[in-house]
Order: sequence, then structure tokens, then C-alpha cells
Amino acid sequence: MKTAVPCYYHLDVEVSPERVGQVRRILAAHLRFWDLEDLVEPVCGGAEMLLKAIDEHARDKHTSIEMWWTGQHLITAVAENNQDLRPDQDLRSCLARIAATSDGWGCCASETGSKVIWFSQRARAGVRVPLVPKAPEPSLSEGLQTPRELPMAALASPAADPQPRRLLEEAR
Repeated sequence: MKTAVPCYYHLDVEVSPERVGQVRRILAAHLRFWDLEDLVEPVCGGAEMLLKAIDEHARDKHTSIEMWWTGQHLITAVAENNQDLRPDQDLRSCLARIAATSDGWGCCASETGSKVIWFSQRARAGVRVPLVPKAPEPSLSEGLQTPRELPMAALASPAADPQPRRLLEEAR
């Protein structure tokens, strides 16, 4: 199996209703570029829920979104700068849905007073596994005789004799 190359993506955005759909498409494009098609729906759905909740409850709409691919897990983090937004009250239903659809999640405060909500998705079997080329198969339904199957005496006759050429043509 090919070793996975760690990937990272960062996006700063001012959240608004029309930007939520744009951010979803941007994140989906990066996941497809990283060959993580199976993670598009759960990751983009979780990020979209968080962005909609921030748009609804927060006064400061500036957010940062980060994605890390470790080779086995994709970690998505959404940081918001609103110190008045309380995840345990304002984002309770959103966090419950993220907890139900992700492999792990959490919330932590940064040094500046902003909050970071993160969730992870484990890559399922078959994700990022290189394809193995198949050996070519013969396309003829019946085999042909090769010239080596002719008796050596027929091949050793003089070059002026047309019989070896005839024997080779019959063998084809």
C-alpha cells in the first residue's frame, strides 16, 4: 500500500448564508483532490452545520477553517472569534449532530479567547489504496501453432526450396 502524504488546507472566511455553500464546494474540491471522495459528505456536512450555526448566533462572522489529512484521519477545525458565543448553549444541537456523524470531536479555547470546534473522520477501507494493474489477457479465442513446432528437417532444407515457406504459412 502506498504511504499517504499528509495534507493541510486553511481558509479564512466571513460567514454569510451565500458563503456557506461556496465554502462547502471549496472543501469538497480539496477532498476530491486528496482522493478522499468518501469523506466529502460527512466533512462538508459537519462544516456546513457549524458555519450556519455561527452565522445564526455569532456577532463576529470571521471564521477560519482548517483540514488536516494524516493518512488515516481527516481532522476539520472551525475557529470563530466571537467571545460571547457559547457552544454548550448556542451550538448544542449542531454539536450533537456532529458527535453522531463523526469519529471524534471536541471544542477548545484559544489564547485569544476564540473557540475552535473540531471533528475527525477516519478513512474507511479502500480509501487512498492504489489500483493494481491487471495482466493483459489474450484476445484470440484459439491459439496458433508456432513455427518451432515444425520438424527441424523442414526448417533446415535449402533456401531455394519453397516448401519451408509453405509450411510456415500453413502454420499461421
